[in-house]
Amino acid sequence: MPVGAGPRYLVGDPCVATLGARHTGMVYLLVKALISAIIIVAVAEIAKRSPSAGALVASLPLVSVLGMIWLWRDTQDPTRLAAHAGATFWYVLPSLPMFLLIPALLRGGIGFWPALLAGMALMMVLYLITVAVLARFGITL
Repeated sequence: MPVGAGPRYLVGDPCVATLGARHTGMVYLLVKALISAIIIVAVAEIAKRSPSAGALVASLPLVSVLGMIWLWRDTQDPTRLAAHAGATFWYVLPSLPMFLLIPALLRGGIGFWPALLAGMALMMVLYLITVAVLARFGITL
C-alpha cells in the first residue's frame, strides 16, 4: 500500500458515526466521574478543616441530585426518575443509624475500620429489613 494510502472515511460513513458516538459517550462518562470525584474530595478537604462543615456538605443530597440529573439526561423517563427518587428516600432511612453507630463505637474506643464495618453491616441488615417490610405493603424497591 503506498504511503499515505489507507482507509478513507467519508462523511456519513457509519464507522465514523459510531466512533463519534463512542467518543461523546466516553467524554460524558468522564465528566460525570470527574464531577462526582470533585464532590468527594471537597467533602474530605472541608472536613479536615471543619468536621461540621464537611458533614453539612456530605449530608446535602448532591450525589442524589446529580444522579437524578444524569438519569434524566440519559433517559428523559419520568416514571424511571420517579421510581429512582422514591427508592432513594426509602434507602436513606435505613442508612441513618450507621451515622449514630460509628461515632458511638469510635468514642467507645473501637478502631475506625471495625467501627466502619459494623456501621456498614448494620446498614445492610436494615436495608434487607426495609425491603422486606415495604414489600409487605406493596412497595417494591
